Amino acid sequence: MRMFGRGGGSRLQERINSVAARQSVPPQPQPVRAEDIPPPPPGAEDDDAYDRVMALLQLSEEARIDPITAAHRPRDELILATEQIVTQLAAQHAIRLGGSLRRALATAFVDEHAAPAKALRPPARSNVVALSPRANIEEAVPRIYPLVMERIDSEVATQLTRQEFSQQLSGVVAEVLAELKIQLNRREQRELIDVLLNDMLGLGPLEPLLADESVNDIMVNGAKQIYVERRGKLELTDATFRDNGHVMSVVTRIVSGIGRRIDESTPLVDARLADGSRVNIIIPPLAIDGPSISIRKFAKKTIDLDVMARQRNISPAMATALKIASRCQLNILISGGTGSGKTTLLNAMSQMIDTDERIVTIEDAAELQLQQPHVVRLETRPPNLEGRGEITMRDLVKNALRMRPDRIILGEIRGAEAIDMLQAMNTGHDGSLGTIHANRPREALTRLENMVGMSGINLPSHAVRTQIAGAVHMILQVSRMRDGIRRVVSITEIMGMDGGEIATQELFRYRFEGEDADGMLVGHFESAGLRPHFAPRAEYYGLSELLLQAIG
Repeated sequence: MRMFGRGGGSRLQERINSVAARQSVPPQPQPVRAEDIPPPPPGAEDDDAYDRVMALLQLSEEARIDPITAAHRPRDELILATEQIVTQLAAQHAIRLGGSLRRALATAFVDEHAAPAKALRPPARSNVVALSPRANIEEAVPRIYPLVMERIDSEVATQLTRQEFSQQLSGVVAEVLAELKIQLNRREQRELIDVLLNDMLGLGPLEPLLADESVNDIMVNGAKQIYVERRGKLELTDATFRDNGHVMSVVTRIVSGIGRRIDESTPLVDARLADGSRVNIIIPPLAIDGPSISIRKFAKKTIDLDVMARQRNISPAMATALKIASRCQLNILISGGTGSGKTTLLNAMSQMIDTDERIVTIEDAAELQLQQPHVVRLETRPPNLEGRGEITMRDLVKNALRMRPDRIILGEIRGAEAIDMLQAMNTGHDGSLGTIHANRPREALTRLENMVGMSGINLPSHAVRTQIAGAVHMILQVSRMRDGIRRVVSITEIMGMDGGEIATQELFRYRFEGEDADGMLVGHFESAGLRPHFAPRAEYYGLSELLLQAIG
């Protein structure tokens, strides 16, 4: 009886020999395929999975990439082979790892370790787009942005927080990247999502600069040049827009937020951001090299006179004198050049105003940050498309006089409103404040006199100067010096008229002495030692003794 049929003995011997041969060879571990491991549920990936597996890859002998071998293998194959090793390492060390993170790890490892073979590697036949590390984000954004926008419900997106929207967007971005066969590692995908969020919800590449508290000014000169000011010095950043159309989309978002417009018929505008930062925009055809945006940021932290004294913008004695001047309701004019810190000083001075006073502020673009509870903020309005509906600073000053203000604060005096402001100061609205562009206190008075002439009221010079001398009590001259520090370089008091001229006396000045090894200016603030003309007024408020101590 034959158990295996005809010829069964020879076949049995073959099987025995085959089994013996297999037993003589040590068993090889079977590779774990990525598709055999179920993906972890959402949010189940280990937080440090990327770093842990990358460290294991670096130590793995099996993952080592030989440059000569890599030169003859397509990049796709290297990535797939490395992904198999990533899967095995994750399984062996019980690390929870999703599919997208496996591919990102493999891609990053191959790009790093196969670099020496790039010169030897033949052109890849794969249709996968391999972007250079530096150009990854910049090249990917314009390609995926339209496709992402098609898949987003804008009405629903506006109701989500930034974090919720980011989570929704990450899935859409992953789909689009897969469709376009664009490979980005985990870090690049996060940066890409941040760029898209900034474009959709914010001001694009300006968002990181706006969030940087060390930045005081942002200046956009066309699409490819963005400067910032840090510590009083200008720096060129590596941030750029994609093109001029990208700049214009950000410009439109800024001006539409405050109900203004900008186009070829109205190619320049003053605006403000949601945080109060001041913005000036000018576009072609007036701006030849592309749209220009100038943003003046204001510190999120409140700056008062004591803080300015600690920052060496003023001396402690000057801080005391200015507190008394504000408490005594002096009419004060803050003079200085562009970017010298006039508005910051105005905000600091306003903090000495009592909380029970009614304040009316008038500005072209609202930027003052007053802390008092009873503040009415007014803002000018440009004309509409038909050239109608313009509300000027002078219109608002006239209207403010009917609003029962205790103090009127003008963001900047620059035209015919000067005469109305002087009349307000002369008719019981003491303690009013304003800023003016001038290089010295005497020039500020001259400019103020010239602005009165712009109102069309024909007054003799003597009458105008008499009105200025009776209305303005003090001029603070602030300057941004060449070491980048803004200093109050002069506190000048107006004493009245003397022979047809306005008489003044300087109470404090900054005296320059030299420069140290670090390029910082060396100098000191000094008092003139003169009795202030407003000492009787300080005595009325019970502050004369403190004032005289500050003057020295």
